Amino acid sequence: MTSDTIKSSPNGEVRVVNALIFAAGLGTRLKPLTDTMPKAMVPINGKPLVQILIEKLKAIGVTEVVINVHHFAQQIIDFVNANDSFGITIKFSDETDMLLETGGGLKKAAKLFSTDAPILVHNVDILSNADLQQLYDQVASTTLLVSYRETQRYLLFNDDNRLVGWTNIATGQVRSPYANLDVSSSKRYAFSGIQVFHPSLLKYMDSWEGKFSIIDFYLSICDKEAIYCRPDDKLKLLDVGKLDTIAKAEEFLTENNN
Repeated sequence: MTSDTIKSSPNGEVRVVNALIFAAGLGTRLKPLTDTMPKAMVPINGKPLVQILIEKLKAIGVTEVVINVHHFAQQIIDFVNANDSFGITIKFSDETDMLLETGGGLKKAAKLFSTDAPILVHNVDILSNADLQQLYDQVASTTLLVSYRETQRYLLFNDDNRLVGWTNIATGQVRSPYANLDVSSSKRYAFSGIQVFHPSLLKYMDSWEGKFSIIDFYLSICDKEAIYCRPDDKLKLLDVGKLDTIAKAEEFLTENNN
């Protein structure tokens, strides 16, 4: 670990900042590129997506990163090792036997961190102009970065920005632990794929086995534990999920100095 990757608290003590990169997906929408490489290794302006994100995380003081891997896992591992882990501590959560989805992936990866500090969780194929350092530093509990982006599936929040449910506006489906939830009075936001997870919630995962969605997990406990959102009306976000988004991604990185 190099000195420029260590972030200090006001009293001068070293503060470990944890981050989890979700990189285990099959990347089927990026075929034929992902027939020979994982989506994390798809290059944008000459750099693999995983490198772009690692460098962004390192720049805000992240000191420990866990990357979950499945599809062409060894390519990611070899690339990180060949670059000396980019000067920070990087570990791998091996999902080669079975994809665990976001919830199962987080549950397994959380065991690899050396401290119980909050975990900045970021999808490898998401590019954004989000201020990740501010997001990490200013939250005291699990917080989801959200936006006003138009979609069919929204997370629902109350006036305190606390999670209360989920809805699909195309079908009218609603999911919530609150039987009498007034959907019309709830605030609707789209999830960005970026969040800060507080390890205090891990105890609720004890009964969850194998693969499961982190959103399903949150919806099951949001009446017991506060899960908040952070809306960002200036958020610019690009999901590098299809071949036709690669050119857009290159332009996005140039415009946003990433």
